[in-house]
Amino acid sequence: MTSSRRIAHLDMDAFFASVELLHYPELRGQAVVVGGRSARVAAKAATAGEAGARFPRLREYVGRGVVTTSTYEARALGVFSGMGLMQSARLAPDAILLPANFDAYREYSRRFKAAVAAIAPRIEDRGIDEIYIDLSDIDEASEPLARRIKDAVFAATGLHCSIGISPNKLLAKIASDLDKPDGLTLLGREDVPTRLWPLPARKINGIGPKASEVLARNGINTIGELAAAPRELLLRLFGSATAAWMNRVAHGEDERPLVTASVPKSLSRETTFERDLHARQDREQLSEIFTKLCTRVAADLERKGYAGRTIGIKLKYADFSSVTRDLTLPVAVADAGAIRKAAGECLKRVPLSKKIRLLGVRVSGLVAPQQQAPEASGVQGELPF
Repeated sequence: MTSSRRIAHLDMDAFFASVELLHYPELRGQAVVVGGRSARVAAKAATAGEAGARFPRLREYVGRGVVTTSTYEARALGVFSGMGLMQSARLAPDAILLPANFDAYREYSRRFKAAVAAIAPRIEDRGIDEIYIDLSDIDEASEPLARRIKDAVFAATGLHCSIGISPNKLLAKIASDLDKPDGLTLLGREDVPTRLWPLPARKINGIGPKASEVLARNGINTIGELAAAPRELLLRLFGSATAAWMNRVAHGEDERPLVTASVPKSLSRETTFERDLHARQDREQLSEIFTKLCTRVAADLERKGYAGRTIGIKLKYADFSSVTRDLTLPVAVADAGAIRKAAGECLKRVPLSKKIRLLGVRVSGLVAPQQQAPEASGVQGELPF
């Protein structure tokens, strides 16, 4: 790849929470947490001014839900995505709790991506709230171009985003996080020593908690220290491939191209129960949940235009142990009944004596839909529950 590349990373600011604040503008500036299964009607009643109505508070939550996202005010109190809501309640008991509304998030995701594509069509979709954009062939200076993209996103959604522009994807992603929220950061190769090297090594996408711990134990805490680390040390700690990669990214080098079209490896749906369920005592409830998961995965396949050959399940028990099973079919399927039948065969191969806290269904080995088998009728069948 040449140094003439110009790659942007666009990240929507506190995306889920920001969408909620569009619906409840009176909550702006407050600590708001999105997650769990609280009744949305309470929030709607509060905005309507009904007597005695109010937004639920995080301290009132009882259950096993996790934080989907939080406003920057809640993050200042230590509440971040992925945390358990009960743990978060100890940190920010007065934070307002709203349930996730994924239909709305998907709609706003579609809007912001369409707005960007109208200006810069070469996009790599990285999820519901972030994209990479190739700006290399657009004859416009980086800063005004980025502001034009940000303005278009705001006009389409009413939401702010942060953009980083750099010669490659690695630096662009880091740059988009440097001046959040509503940031615009240009990060060139010449800025690596001053802006990249002082950052913690974990800021590099791909260096997770375990690798960070190994690096820290060996006196490597920042990206600069990683760049200066002896290759022999990295080789001993991580092996040749990872050591070479770490050395490259610590110097700001990244030749990955934008992937503007890709086939997902798998599609899945899972749910954590509000209380542990048993395969015998709660058979009817588990069967209903299982059917809904299969139906939702089938709907995801239809919407994205895929079928899959391998059907899998995931169970997490009350003691937090987990088990997975899968079954590969001779032809790909996309119908809810066929998915449920295959997933049911997987269920027969797992122990069901312990209570269950999570159930998931996954379809992988995705192919074009014309290769799938004829549809099965209905979604019922004989199952362990």
